[in-house]
Amino acid sequence: MSVPDESEASAATPLLAPVEGVPPVLDTAAEISAAAARLIAATGPLAVDAERASGFRYSARAYLIQLRRAGAGTFLIDPIPVTDALAPLAEAINGLEWVLHSADQDLPGLAELGLRPARLFDTELGGRLAGFERVGLAAMVERLLGRALRKGHGAADWSTRPLPADWLNYAALDVELLLELRDSVAAALDAQGKSDWAAQEFEHIRTLDPPAPKAERWRRTSGIHTLRRTRQLAVVRELWTTRDALARARDVAPARILPDAAIIAAATSEPKSIAQLRTLPVFGGPRQRRYSREWLAAIERGRTLPDSELPPLTQPFDGPPPVNRWERRDPAAAARLTRARAAMGALSAEHSIPVENLLAPDLVRRLCWDGLPDYDVTEPSAVDGFLKSGGARPWQRELAVPRLAVALRPGD
Repeated sequence: MSVPDESEASAATPLLAPVEGVPPVLDTAAEISAAAARLIAATGPLAVDAERASGFRYSARAYLIQLRRAGAGTFLIDPIPVTDALAPLAEAINGLEWVLHSADQDLPGLAELGLRPARLFDTELGGRLAGFERVGLAAMVERLLGRALRKGHGAADWSTRPLPADWLNYAALDVELLLELRDSVAAALDAQGKSDWAAQEFEHIRTLDPPAPKAERWRRTSGIHTLRRTRQLAVVRELWTTRDALARARDVAPARILPDAAIIAAATSEPKSIAQLRTLPVFGGPRQRRYSREWLAAIERGRTLPDSELPPLTQPFDGPPPVNRWERRDPAAAARLTRARAAMGALSAEHSIPVENLLAPDLVRRLCWDGLPDYDVTEPSAVDGFLKSGGARPWQRELAVPRLAVALRPGD
């Protein structure tokens, strides 16, 4: 198959609506069972997409599911009213190959509903491995299929009910060409000898465990770097924790409960009464006034915390320190990392694969910092074992180990 060059892309034909029209939204148990029967009778892989309400809701749940299979057409499913009636759908589709674009975004929310693929093809990840510079769905559809997708509602609040007609049109288009795109990407990967590499990556994504919650997430509060006292950090932590509990209970995005800037302002001024609190930006607004007592109690907890329980100014590192500190703390490790990065960069150019897809950058840093004892550092088998323990797939190790073993060799 000849893959169109991005620099030679011709004017794409606009696709403004699904060829078969926008299907109705299915939201009853009977409709789900009927859809499941039609999907079972259809053939080939299943195109899948899901719409969430990121930035509006606390949860990552799917608020709309789009499915398409040859011989059955497109289905739009509202899972909210039928969460307990999706078993027939799961039975119909869980044994199929699913085709998604950026699968890691949607699989967790679908898994919460009992929907899990037996096999996976990720067109976005496949595009990366094929060396495409632009891997958004619209860009890849335009490059490979010559069609221009109508976009614009991806960041909408999909928990809205009823869903507007133009949103549903957008949602249906997201799976309209996904099966054709899968075949084009698969052909490009096959032509480059990368099909097995892609299969390993798809399986890795499919079987990936949910990420463990990050420690001390409150430290990611925007503007926290401006604070210089541990007491202020304690106030931030208490306000962040209170906000998170309120957001979880109401299923509202935390920033819509209280923005980060308000937390930093409160930690800086440390108001001692509700009246003082409400003079601060945001806290005097109608949405925040209802929680004034909770906010003030959180501030008070942080202000009166025993010194022995105050958080340190900086979070302890789980792994190597920031790279800009390596030269001072361990010049040899800094030199190893420089050589390793150069080796991975060359490998990336040779195979037209982004360096971050060749090997996780954090794994390379850990290897170069203190991953292996000196007597093992240049042994390919030791390097391979370290990368394997860090989750690197066989194809990644096959490419990277010989280069990294040389790069880790002490300089003359």
